[in-house]
Amino acid sequence: MADETQEAGGVHFPFPFTPYAIQKDFMAALYQVLEAGKIGIFESPTGTGKSLSLICGALSWLRDFEQKKRQEEERLLEAGAPTSSDGLAPALGPPSSCQGSPGTPEATGEPDWITQFVQKKEERDLVDRLKRQEDEETERLLRLSREMLAAGTEPEQVASGEEELVLAEYESDEEKGVPSGVDVDEDDLDEEHVTKIYYCSRTHSQLAQFVHEVQKSPFGQDTRLVSLGSRQNLCVNGDVRKLGSVQLINDRCVEMQRSKHERKSITEEEEPTRRRRRQEPRATCPFYSHERLQLLRDEVLAGVKDVEQLVALGKEARACPYYGGRFAIPAAQLVVLPYQMLLHAPTRQAAGIRLQGQVVVIDEAHNLIDTITNIHSIEVRGSQLCQAHSQLLQYTERYGKRLKAKNLMYIKQLLYLLEKFVAVLGGNIKQNPNTQNLSQAGTELKTINDFLFQSEIDNINLFKVRRYCEKSKISRKLLGFTERYGAVLVPSMEQPKLSGFQDFLQSLQPGATAAPATPAEAGEDLSPRPASPLMHVEGFLEALTTANQDGRVILSRQGSLSQSSLKFLLLNPAVHFAQVVKECRAVIIAGGTMQPVSDFREQLLAGAGVEAERVVEFSCGHVIPPDHILPLIICSGPSNQMLDFTYQKRGLPQMMDETGRILCNLCNVVPGGVVCFFPSYEYQHQVCAHWEKSGLLARLTIRKRIFQEPKKANRVEQVLLEYSRCIKHCGQARGTETGALLLSVVGGKMSEGINFSDDLGRCVVMVGMPYPNIMSPELQEKMAYLDQTLPRAPGQARPGKALVENLCMKAVNQSIGRAIRHQKDFASIVLLDQRYASPAIQAKLPAWIRDRVEVKATFGPAFAALRKFHREKAGLS
Repeated sequence: MADETQEAGGVHFPFPFTPYAIQKDFMAALYQVLEAGKIGIFESPTGTGKSLSLICGALSWLRDFEQKKRQEEERLLEAGAPTSSDGLAPALGPPSSCQGSPGTPEATGEPDWITQFVQKKEERDLVDRLKRQEDEETERLLRLSREMLAAGTEPEQVASGEEELVLAEYESDEEKGVPSGVDVDEDDLDEEHVTKIYYCSRTHSQLAQFVHEVQKSPFGQDTRLVSLGSRQNLCVNGDVRKLGSVQLINDRCVEMQRSKHERKSITEEEEPTRRRRRQEPRATCPFYSHERLQLLRDEVLAGVKDVEQLVALGKEARACPYYGGRFAIPAAQLVVLPYQMLLHAPTRQAAGIRLQGQVVVIDEAHNLIDTITNIHSIEVRGSQLCQAHSQLLQYTERYGKRLKAKNLMYIKQLLYLLEKFVAVLGGNIKQNPNTQNLSQAGTELKTINDFLFQSEIDNINLFKVRRYCEKSKISRKLLGFTERYGAVLVPSMEQPKLSGFQDFLQSLQPGATAAPATPAEAGEDLSPRPASPLMHVEGFLEALTTANQDGRVILSRQGSLSQSSLKFLLLNPAVHFAQVVKECRAVIIAGGTMQPVSDFREQLLAGAGVEAERVVEFSCGHVIPPDHILPLIICSGPSNQMLDFTYQKRGLPQMMDETGRILCNLCNVVPGGVVCFFPSYEYQHQVCAHWEKSGLLARLTIRKRIFQEPKKANRVEQVLLEYSRCIKHCGQARGTETGALLLSVVGGKMSEGINFSDDLGRCVVMVGMPYPNIMSPELQEKMAYLDQTLPRAPGQARPGKALVENLCMKAVNQSIGRAIRHQKDFASIVLLDQRYASPAIQAKLPAWIRDRVEVKATFGPAFAALRKFHREKAGLS
């Protein structure tokens, strides 16, 4: 159908076909949120055209915004009013509702001035005391480093090609007087960033699908869109791509760019010195040409392209798609990128993304809180700590005489930190982590400050150490060192046969001197090596600079030191989301199943300083007719066994028998495919083993062929293909076998991102309620944190308990949302557990299910309703 222009709320929305009424409502609400500069939580069930609604609603607003801005500029120019330095009128900023920031007296209330004064004085005294201690420690370390250098001989000459491995002289930002920040590429132009929309989603396939929707939309020809991705996805240099590891590809790319810039910056005075060293020239990337990148940028902006098309274009133009996309950001109107690139501030800054005054749309955002938490939580194993220490020690032994005092000082601090991290786990840095058994086993949880004191590193300025690691690129130097000298690699538990193991063992013996590293032999295994373990440690050090109340450190002692770990757990994701909502004009958090939304409001937005008035919620129903869905809550089975799948009772034989009898009955009346979700892989296997012994499994196979979700991700596609073929074959054969039964797991590969449309999912069954493990130390600490920080409304459950219920129901909603994918689809949804009958639990279901759900106390009426529903719908399939 030709493109049509629809009007909703007084705004014209171009659309590729006549939209559903709920799509019009969605676009109108979205437009108003963007215009008012608010934060929107949008829920639109899968199959309702959410992507097109987002595209046409947001780009219609951007069209009108740009038009208003041009009109304002013309008016000011005609009136002779002052404009900005680039000749344009000042950009239209967000409305006043965006301007407030957390911490203002208006938002927080006026604190008691005496208490505030005392607190401030104590803080100043503590800072002064720590500063004196730090200065004394720094001076002592510098003095020792200088004495060590003075006592040594002249620096020895390094081998050809080794010069790049030696750390350059380090100057802190305080000494250089420059602001902190990431390295700036000299070829990056400081262009003005036009007002744009940043769209992000979870997976590469979801982003590609969104770009294809843009291409098909009325905006496909006129929108300047750029798709961003990792170097791993965008690199066209074959020599770099074959490194395999994301970190190795990143490091090699950065090194090649630095090599190019260093060549440009060689002065006449330095040239003779370089000739004397006879250094072999380092490789530069042939795809990094400023002229070709500018041409590629223009091509990128000339038409809408996904990542695959961008890579093909880069190969054809012999220009890097990764940097070509970065160059295109300032002029782009729509930037499509993965979650991590937007939600992780250093990555965002390195990519050249500026959020000030822009619009951010976060799609598939049901797991947004967990995503932010996981991005900023990091675990480092004991084997990695020992490996980093060994590598750093041998690096210092080889190049120590060529390093300046400040480099040596920070390396000593890093070695000290690594030693103390191993010690706090109960290990010894000088012994092999694989054979080093710990006297104590178990999990211990600490506040950040307690961990720093217990580790005896509270006197070290971690901010400066982290800054040194960032600026000196020491982990990349170590990576190059280990690539050249394979003997310094310490084998981890996963790689027990790496070269140099015997040398490492010898070097760790007390009093032994490490054997000098030798270049890797020609013909040695050149398979991709793991990234430098120091990089993991750097991430952990960065996490330790988080405010004490916002995170915890988990010490996990598991038998051997190699298996043990230190993990930083982020408790307050709002601290990392705050900058996004503060800088952006508007933020849209969208998904197919966003219920319950209280988590977003309380944990993420309120904690980020967003006032309640700035948050707008929008939820629409489904496009299917009301009689195309039958959601049932069944409280008891065919033998009147009460359905109680609590952890204590779900393993009872009678409970597993009743579940099998229910499925046998369902499979007799439901055509096509039945998808049954269990709370865990373990419980699924337990039930199947019981059914096999009791004969229930054989009864099930009379009507449905049984498939089980595999644990291994690489087998999921094959199982789905066989499941689909079986249902298609049964539909054509019309025999006693009427389809297939797929036994899946909540939170597994089948519960998200898989569409069971039409005959693939005529019935979705949820066995029990998938509550998370309440005994998990991480979950317990998160619950305690919420109980302490969030207010408890009268008559409501504690925030910690509400968190557990919300996590459970989000998982349920994601799983049952796999069915009903388009307007003519139909399915039944069966929730097996009496606990679903609670009004409080039902309130957390999506509105389009909640409004139609029926509670059946006994199985007879439930089975009759299911049989009637599928008989009536049989002619539609």
